Amino acid sequence: MDASKPAKAVRKAVESAAEKAADLVTPEIPGTPGSAPAPFDEPTEPHDPLPPKDDQGTPETRTPTGAETGAAPTAMGQQGAHLTTSTGVRLRDTDHSLKAGPRGPTLLQDHHLREKITHFDHERIPERVVHARGAGAHGRFESYGTASTVTRAGFLAEGVTTPVFVRFSTVLGSRGSADTVRDTRGFATKFYTAEGTFDLVGNNIPVFFIQDGIKFPDVIHAGKPHPDREIPQAQSAHDTFWDFVSLHTEAQHHTIWNMSDRGIPRSYRMMEGFGVHTFRLVDADGATTLVKFHWKPELGVHSLTWEEAQMIGGVDPDFHRRDLYDAIEAGAHPSWELGIQTFPDSEDQMFEGIDLLDPTKIVPEELAPVQPIGRMTLDRNPSNFFAEVEQVAFHVGHLPPGIDVTNDPLLQTRLFSYVDTQLTRLGGPNFNQIPVNRPHAAVNDMLRDGFHQHGVHSGVAPYKPNSLDGGCPFFAGADDMAFVDVPQVVAESTKVRENPASFDDHYSQTRQFWLSMTPVEKEHIIRAYAFELGKCYEQAIKERQLQALANVDPVLCSEVATALGLPAPEPTIDLVDPEPSPALSQVGGEWPGDGRVVGIVVDPDGDLDGVGMLRQTILAADMVPLLIAPHGGVVDGMAVQRTFATARSVEFDALLVAGSPAPAPDAVPARDAKAGADDGVGLDPRIALMVAECHRHAKVVGAWGDGVAALSRAGCPTDDVGVVTGDDASSVFAEAKSLMAGHRAWDRFRATVS
Repeated sequence: MDASKPAKAVRKAVESAAEKAADLVTPEIPGTPGSAPAPFDEPTEPHDPLPPKDDQGTPETRTPTGAETGAAPTAMGQQGAHLTTSTGVRLRDTDHSLKAGPRGPTLLQDHHLREKITHFDHERIPERVVHARGAGAHGRFESYGTASTVTRAGFLAEGVTTPVFVRFSTVLGSRGSADTVRDTRGFATKFYTAEGTFDLVGNNIPVFFIQDGIKFPDVIHAGKPHPDREIPQAQSAHDTFWDFVSLHTEAQHHTIWNMSDRGIPRSYRMMEGFGVHTFRLVDADGATTLVKFHWKPELGVHSLTWEEAQMIGGVDPDFHRRDLYDAIEAGAHPSWELGIQTFPDSEDQMFEGIDLLDPTKIVPEELAPVQPIGRMTLDRNPSNFFAEVEQVAFHVGHLPPGIDVTNDPLLQTRLFSYVDTQLTRLGGPNFNQIPVNRPHAAVNDMLRDGFHQHGVHSGVAPYKPNSLDGGCPFFAGADDMAFVDVPQVVAESTKVRENPASFDDHYSQTRQFWLSMTPVEKEHIIRAYAFELGKCYEQAIKERQLQALANVDPVLCSEVATALGLPAPEPTIDLVDPEPSPALSQVGGEWPGDGRVVGIVVDPDGDLDGVGMLRQTILAADMVPLLIAPHGGVVDGMAVQRTFATARSVEFDALLVAGSPAPAPDAVPARDAKAGADDGVGLDPRIALMVAECHRHAKVVGAWGDGVAALSRAGCPTDDVGVVTGDDASSVFAEAKSLMAGHRAWDRFRATVS
C-alpha cells in the first residue's frame, strides 16, 4: 500500500470538515477549555482577564477572619489587562532576560527574571502523604430538618442551605497516578456553616484497615510502593501490602471491600461516602445520640469492570476527574443524600452486639436504617485547581456545636494527625486563612503571627483575661451556641496498651460482606484476590492470605487457591452464617442516567437519518452524546467529538451504532494498532473492537439500519441480553435508556459461583 494515500485521504477529509466546522459551536458538549473561543492569531488588543467559565466558581470572598467583603468572586483572581510584577509594576517583555548585549551574559540585576524564576522554583508544595490524587468541586447542602430532634447543629435545621466544598481522592497514589486504580477513595466535605466549619472526612468504604490510629503509619507504609524501587505505584498488588493484611487480620474486612467492585468505582458521582467512625450528636437539651454518617448518591453505586479500569488507566488516567468536571459543566450536577444511623448513647456503646467504637465494623442498614437528613448538590467546578483542590485542608476536629467525637481509637489519633500534617504541607499554622479554607463565621481566635498570616489584627491584648482590649474576646454563654464538650463519664481504669475483647472478631463481618454479594460480584472479588496475590513474589504471603480467606468462606478460598496453583487450607475458626445485608450489593435497582456518556458511531457515507434528533434526545435526557466518525470536523452538520483513532469503548456507558463504516483511510496497523489486520468483513476494525469490548463489559449496545449488520460483522450476537436493535434511532435509544438504568446488562456475565 502507498503510505501516502491514507494520509492524503485523511487530510482531504479533515480540511473539508474544518471548513464546515469554522462557525460550528456545540456548547452542550462539555470539555471546552476556556470561557471564550480561541482565535487563530494571538490577540494583541489589551482587555481585562476573561471571566471564569459558566460552570466554575471560587471560594467566597471572605476576609481571613470570616467577614463578608461584598467583593465579586473574581476579585481574588488576576486584575488588569497588562502583565505586571508581583507588586503591580507593568512589564513590556517577559521573553528575554536582561543581558550585556544580545550575546552577552545575563545580568544579576534583572529583578523580573529573578522574581519569575524564584517563584517558579517554589510553586510546588509537598503533596499529601495519602490522598494526594484528588478532584474537588463547590456546591450546597440543603437540610431537611429531620436531624433537629437529635442535634442542635444549626446547619441541620429545617430549610438551612450551607455552602460546601468536596474533595474526592485515591489513597495510595501520588499526584500523578491514575484515577481508576484499585484503591479506597476519600470523600471529604467541608461545610461552611454559620456556626463554624464542619469537616466530614470520610471514605467510600465504611470500615478501615486498622482499629487504632497508632498503626496508621504501618498500613500506609505497607500499601505504598516498595521503598527500594518506588514501585508499584497506586496499587495494593504487591508483597508488602499483603504481608501486612495477612498478618494483621483486623484488616481483612476493609480488604474484601477493596477487592470488591467498590475498589474501582465508575465515577466519583456514583460512590457512597461514609464517615467511618461513630460520632456523637448533642441536642438542644444536652441529650446525646451516637450516629454514623452516610452519603447516598442519587445516581446509585456503580463500578468499572477490572478490564475497563486497566484500559482507562492507559487511555485516560484522568477519567474520574474529567467525568466529575464534565458532568458539572454539562449541567448534570451530581447530588447525594446525607443520612444517619442512630444508636442509643449507652454506657457500653454497643448496638446489637456490634462495638460502635470499632472502625473495622459496620452496622448493617437492615438493623439500623439510614435516615435522610439533607441533600448535597455539586454545581460549580474550581476555577484554580491548586488554590482550591490542592490547598483545601480538612480536619476531623473541625466540629460545630451539636456534633462531637467518641473514643474510637482511630478517630482519636486523627484528631491530632490532620493539624500536624497541614503545618508541613501548607507551610505553617495559618492554613485556615487560605481562601478555600476560610470559615463563614466570625473568627476571633487570639492566634497571632506565623507563616502566611493574612489577618491584620488590631488591639494589644491577644490573651485572656485582659482589660486593655476591653475584655474582648468574651466567652460564649449557654445561649450563644458555644461548642460544649460532652461531659462524658470516664471510668476509672489502668493505663494499658490493648483493645477491648469486642475488637477481636476479624472475620464475621468479612464473611457477611461475601455472603451479601450477588454471584457476579463474587466472581469479581475472586478475580481481584487472584490478580493481587498473583502479583506477589513470596509464596508464604500467598499461603498466609489464603488462610485468612479460609476463615471467610471456603468457596472464596478454594477459587483463589486454584488460580494461584496452591492448596486451599481449612479454616482455623468456626464459620458462622450471619444474615446477609442486601444494602452491601451494588447490583439491582434502577437509577437516573444523568451525565452518562453515549457513543454514537456514524458512517458519513451511510444513512444519517435520525442521528441529529437522537443527539438532542440524549441531551434532553441529561446524558452526553459523543459522535464517533472516521475523521474529525463535521458530519451532516454535527460536530464530531471522537474519531475511530481516538475513541475507545471505555469512554462510553452505552454504544449506539448508526451505520456500518468501511475501513477508514487511517485504518493502518502501523499507524493505529487498534486497526489490527483487515478481516475482510468490510467494517472498520476499530469499530469491531469497540463493539466487542462494550459487549464483553456488559454495556448496552444498540443499532438500527446498517448498524445491525455492523454488530453481526463485529461478532456481537444481536439477540443477547442488553443488545437492542430496531428500525429507527428513537425506538432503539428508548429501550437502551431503560436498560442503562440498571448500569449494565448484568445477566451477560455468566457466574460460576452462587
